[in-house]
Amino acid sequence: MAIITQKQGTLEYLTAQAIAVPHCFTTRLGGVSTGTQASLNLAFGRGDTMENVETNIRLLASNLGFAPEKLVLTRQTHSDIVRAVTMDDCRGLCHRDYPECDALVTNTPGVSLMVFTADCTPLLLWDPVTGAVGAAHAGWRGTAQDIAGKTVQAMQEHFGARPEDIRAAVGPNIGPCHFETNADVPEALCAAFGRDAEMYIQTRGDKFFPDLKAINAMALRRRGVTRIEVSTDCTCCSTDRFWSHRATAGERGSQGAVIMCRGVCR
Repeated sequence: MAIITQKQGTLEYLTAQAIAVPHCFTTRLGGVSTGTQASLNLAFGRGDTMENVETNIRLLASNLGFAPEKLVLTRQTHSDIVRAVTMDDCRGLCHRDYPECDALVTNTPGVSLMVFTADCTPLLLWDPVTGAVGAAHAGWRGTAQDIAGKTVQAMQEHFGARPEDIRAAVGPNIGPCHFETNADVPEALCAAFGRDAEMYIQTRGDKFFPDLKAINAMALRRRGVTRIEVSTDCTCCSTDRFWSHRATAGERGSQGAVIMCRGVCR
């Protein structure tokens, strides 16, 4: 199974073959935004208009088949906060109207979850047995706080999901080819995961190059998730398709990772 590219007119996004509910990792292609946010920007607060962002979300919703009014968003702060949400948590299409968190889980049919990235690692999870879904934003701080594992734990505690049933997808992020860091990043990752993290951190001179996709996949495996699909795309390598915060020095829009709960499969 793999993560594959889907195209609907000018709209382009990625889906995981093992996840059978509406979901995707977006690219920057297929929306109405202009300038540094061109064209499928999904987040407010970076210079785009509210009208453009709402139009982009509705375009995506129309193609994926989820209802924009039943969407729950994240107000991300690189935390390890995971929120369990229901239909009562749908507050509109501005992520700034939501409580702080970096991951969401639900088992409410019809509710969709969205996180935002532009180099950080997006994670989507689906349990076909309970119908529960999850979405997480994992920057290096969130990765070091085990946001991936804590999202699995939340699906277990709130909905009774078993890790061995969960299907997970790790989306496009900045790869080790471009994610150059000082020692503080590998130190935090190794403090969280011990020597298991070391094999996914390259060194070149006095700089370090962590593979955050691989470390998040490892974190999922440590929690018992075995069915994991991992994107091969690097946001910094492919700025024609993705926004990269590092490549643009912050002059960019935001991708989204979205997944819809359909309830228990029959």
